[in-house]
Amino acid sequence: MGREVTDFLKRLGIELPIIQAPMAGVSSPAMAAAASNAGALGSIAVGAADADAAALMIGAVRASTGRPFNVNLFCHRPARVRPEAESDWIELFRSQFTALGASPPVRLREIYRSFLVDDEMLGMLVDLKPAIVSFHFGLPGRHALDALRDTGAYLIATATSPAEAREIESAGVDAIVAQGWEAGGHRGCFDPDAPDARVGMAELTAQLVREVNVPVIAAGGIMDGAGIAKVLELGAAAAQLGTAFVGCAESFADTGYRQALCEAGVRGTIMTRVISGRPARCLANRFTAMDALVPAAAVPDYPRAYDLGKALNAAAAARGDFGFGAQWAGESAALARSLPTAALVEALAVELKEAQQ
Repeated sequence: MGREVTDFLKRLGIELPIIQAPMAGVSSPAMAAAASNAGALGSIAVGAADADAAALMIGAVRASTGRPFNVNLFCHRPARVRPEAESDWIELFRSQFTALGASPPVRLREIYRSFLVDDEMLGMLVDLKPAIVSFHFGLPGRHALDALRDTGAYLIATATSPAEAREIESAGVDAIVAQGWEAGGHRGCFDPDAPDARVGMAELTAQLVREVNVPVIAAGGIMDGAGIAKVLELGAAAAQLGTAFVGCAESFADTGYRQALCEAGVRGTIMTRVISGRPARCLANRFTAMDALVPAAAVPDYPRAYDLGKALNAAAAARGDFGFGAQWAGESAALARSLPTAALVEALAVELKEAQQ
């Protein structure tokens, strides 16, 4: 490993250039602790939690590891309330709810509070002082960045383009995740309605390594040690893997999600915004099939659209139908393994060492 990688690992207090991606609803405190204990950087995603729940998650990780871990936050713009579009959205799915013996929501709610306006979350983080804090969907304001930096936290943010990376670097953030088009889960784009060049992981990583002066973390389609070795050769300081960990024993993924992951080679994946209101890569299922039928402008804002998506999935899952799940996964999902987190990290480390010989 090069000097930049070694310096990055030393700064974060980890042994391996491997980051277990924060995945809201999937990555658990047990997963994060196991990944960190194995020498990688474990992560929890608290963007779907309030400050009290997030504090409990941080406490749960700390109860199982004394090593550093990453706490990830959502920095999406607060949702616009569009009554007519939201009413039309509810009516569009009424027949699916009826077929499941359920009723759709009467109105949509903003189920997740953006860190941009969550002073309670900021206060909790300042009090608990996690070692690493990362941001998705954009950046918080200067006040929040300064407050977190004053705690000694190492700050990381996701970029899907060179322009976003330059904005992140200008804000004084310590490292950048280069999220390629092939990555699973939500695109980290700052503006979901802006044109998206759909740059792949390898190209984006190489661009950012050239254009910014902070460490770059490659993310998107990386599933094994050989893939990690390749991004290190591109100049990345580490690789972030998400889909690779979905099948782990500590994952919160439900039975339907795990089964869909096993069928990833047949199902494939689709980038869609119909589930949550933001572009996200999901294993193809009954919900993603709606994507071709609905114009992007008709989908309510994130996370208000997700309120209906979660309700529809709950109604279906109660009947053993997992076809409406938010089964986030990257393009290389067919390579996922079902292992305990520590065993997966160990396997990745062995594969990385072999690839570098």
